[in-house]
Amino acid sequence: MNVSDELRSLEATGIYRLPGSRAAFLDPVRLLNESYRRFRLVPSAYYSRSFGPSNQGGDAQGERTAPYPERKKRKRKRQPKPRELNAVERIAEARHQEARDLLISAHKSLLEAKDLLEFLPGMVKGDECMQDVQTSSENNFVEIGSSWRAPLCEMTICFQKPHGQGEAGPCHVQRRSSTLFNKIISTEENDESEGEFQSRLYILPKGGCFLMTDFKHVHDLIPDNSNDGYNLIVIDPPWENGCVRQKEAYPTLPNRYLLYLPVQELADPAGALLVLWITNREKLRRFVEDELLPSWGVKDPTEFYWLKVKSDGSLIGDLDLFHHRPYECLLLGYINVNREAEPGSNFKFLQASQVIMSVPGAHSRKPPLQKILSEFIPGSKPPRCIELFARELGSGWTSWGNEPLHFQDSMYFTEK
Repeated sequence: MNVSDELRSLEATGIYRLPGSRAAFLDPVRLLNESYRRFRLVPSAYYSRSFGPSNQGGDAQGERTAPYPERKKRKRKRQPKPRELNAVERIAEARHQEARDLLISAHKSLLEAKDLLEFLPGMVKGDECMQDVQTSSENNFVEIGSSWRAPLCEMTICFQKPHGQGEAGPCHVQRRSSTLFNKIISTEENDESEGEFQSRLYILPKGGCFLMTDFKHVHDLIPDNSNDGYNLIVIDPPWENGCVRQKEAYPTLPNRYLLYLPVQELADPAGALLVLWITNREKLRRFVEDELLPSWGVKDPTEFYWLKVKSDGSLIGDLDLFHHRPYECLLLGYINVNREAEPGSNFKFLQASQVIMSVPGAHSRKPPLQKILSEFIPGSKPPRCIELFARELGSGWTSWGNEPLHFQDSMYFTEK
């Protein structure tokens, strides 16, 4: 495929595979909008975080410089001498250096894709006026779910039903009420629904379900029949993090709690791909590799990277800045799959690290991964997918967490 074909692929599928590299660019809005027929996610609402312009991406005439130029000397306040890294930090820095060449190569491939770079500003802005996202008026599901009122809370779900046998005819609206917390809520198979709760409207994609509850109820997700287990398990834990505590972005969870997640019980006995988002802290990485993944039955994980860029193609920050890397890591591994055996015809084994690039949305909001990972997922097609610690829903997905409706608020959407 040539470059223009790749751009057409991005417009059609939300994925731009960069030629000659182990990297791809994602448009999360296009990928998420595949879950909806009557509504669509507004780009300007998704890309609500503002990242300032960068010389790294090039000048106004489109002249793109090398992505990692030598820094010019300039006058600045005297800074204290950098302290020497301790033993753990040196290991983290060595791990970064191992990934650096791959990340630089991926980013250079992005900067060389001229048609994609011209496309990005319009992709982020969209074709409508800036959506007014007033997050201060949102329902705080974490707070409500931990209060005495939680068992009394109900959501009214509105969905359209055709009058006749065919779906193309006129429809009428039906309503049903459901307990919001500590109960699995399933959405309609053929169309998205609208959920009403405390004067807010939530858009629910078709053919999925969610369980909004605290940690002790996660075992309610274990299928009654083990053959109904999940082929793709995505986990984005609220890791203990000083930056998150300072910003009070969301409550964190002690790392050892994750040892009690019933991951093996959720996995399809015929094989599952697990995806775990982790931070760049080396102590956490040790815990994950030495204790957490083995307790879940995951062996020999493969590391992927999410490299965050601005709408001009530049990185959101200095690649080598120790405490604020412009990328996040995700570990991928198999459960109930023998890597030594010949793979089945329905998927291929993970072989090497890859880089996923996108313009980030709100803090801690991750890009959707099912389509970009589809060739690596074992089991039947379409796969059964579950996300733990979810903050949004997907068509056909099971979503669990204490705020899976967070990004389903109607203020992020518009009607088609």
